[in-house]
Amino acid sequence: MTEFTMTINATSTAGAGTFDVIDPATGEVFAQAPDCGTEQLDAAMDAAAHAYRRWKLDDKARRRALRDAADVLDSGTERLARLLTAEQGMPLSNARTEIGWATMWLRYYADLEIPREIVQDDQTGFAEVIRRPVGVVAAIVPWNLPIILAIWKIAPALLAGNTVVLKPSPFTPLATLAMGEMLRDIFPPGVLNVVSGQDPLGAWMTAHPTPRKISFTGSIATGAKVAAAAATDLKRVTLELGGNDPAIVLEDADPGRVADDIFTGAFMNNGQLCMAIKRVYVHERRHAELVEALAARAHAARVGSGFDEGVQLGPISNRPQFDRVSELVADAIDHGAVAAAGGQPLDRPGYFFAPTILTGAADGTRIVDEEQFGPALPVIAYRDLDEAVDRANDTPYGLTASVWTDDATRAADVASRLECGQVTVNAHGNGLRPDLPFGGHKHSGIGVTNGPWGLHRFTELQVLTGPARVAGTSQNARQAD
Repeated sequence: MTEFTMTINATSTAGAGTFDVIDPATGEVFAQAPDCGTEQLDAAMDAAAHAYRRWKLDDKARRRALRDAADVLDSGTERLARLLTAEQGMPLSNARTEIGWATMWLRYYADLEIPREIVQDDQTGFAEVIRRPVGVVAAIVPWNLPIILAIWKIAPALLAGNTVVLKPSPFTPLATLAMGEMLRDIFPPGVLNVVSGQDPLGAWMTAHPTPRKISFTGSIATGAKVAAAAATDLKRVTLELGGNDPAIVLEDADPGRVADDIFTGAFMNNGQLCMAIKRVYVHERRHAELVEALAARAHAARVGSGFDEGVQLGPISNRPQFDRVSELVADAIDHGAVAAAGGQPLDRPGYFFAPTILTGAADGTRIVDEEQFGPALPVIAYRDLDEAVDRANDTPYGLTASVWTDDATRAADVASRLECGQVTVNAHGNGLRPDLPFGGHKHSGIGVTNGPWGLHRFTELQVLTGPARVAGTSQNARQAD
């Protein structure tokens, strides 16, 4: 068993306890991570607050550091990917891809310009709207994609001039701690701090007086608690929460042609994505054919340890999520659904669940109404397209959706009626890019990440006005930065 004794940039985790990290492929303890308490958290927050004073002053240094960080992660891909597979369960090839995404996001933000917003510049006066950093950012990330979701927060926050205290999930702390160690010499002391621990570390972070911004990715229930805690001292928040994302398959779509992409959209990362397809509404004339095509792909999918060659789906990442998926599938079958494929855990050690395609699950069934976040997909027939759109929208969630048809006009019409932050035609989630905003409607979040829109969430607006001569002064100051 390996014990990870990492550092929090400028300060040490010395004095922290430890907690067990479980290998989801075996269900056994394979490592220990620091269980930071209030003393270590205070040290990290103090280091971040101290570093903020200088970090916010040098735009060129911040951009250079982000590029250097991307290079370091590139060179350390194999180490990070193996840790990620060991603790999260995803296939090693997927873990390498996730590290690649992280470097892509870092380089995107390193080159993203923050335009000057000059409202007036004439003989009568000058007015400019300037974006200033908020201060210390508390960033909390989940277990499903811990590296890329951390970088979604780190890259724009640091570019804007903030400093960061980052907490990974206690289910997947190791790769994030290792990333923090790898980047320790890239950023000045205190700029990026990684603290790991069990509950109530996250609650301490959101209630801590130092951070002025909370950036959280996770469940709606926890996001509501984060928002409530942040409200007591008016911290800014960005909440990227869950989704119950529908795919609507129109009558003209060929099930044999779209089945591969729908299966991938539902089962990528074993269905453990907020933006994965969680329910499929397909025209009744195409229903049986699509169920058959998806079931064939589920039967053919290779499930096993993420370190095994050719594995497509690893284990569910942790015991609580394994139990939840098992419960939701069993509940659906008890209420009349039929498993066209899968339907039960696999008989082996670890948290393995058979890729499951369900038919006959009605709206009102928990697996249709809730976010299963796992390898189980209900496929539901509809007769009228307007009815399908209404059923897709009849949820407190509103993250992503997809429309499947050869008719571009109908696709655009359906997309315009879906209540969510992103809609993709004939694919699912293809709009997930560093240069496009990602965020949810309704209970699926507050604010957005990615692109300049995500960067702006890590800034406060400041208005500078004065006589005409201030224009030159402001420009010179900006160039000096």
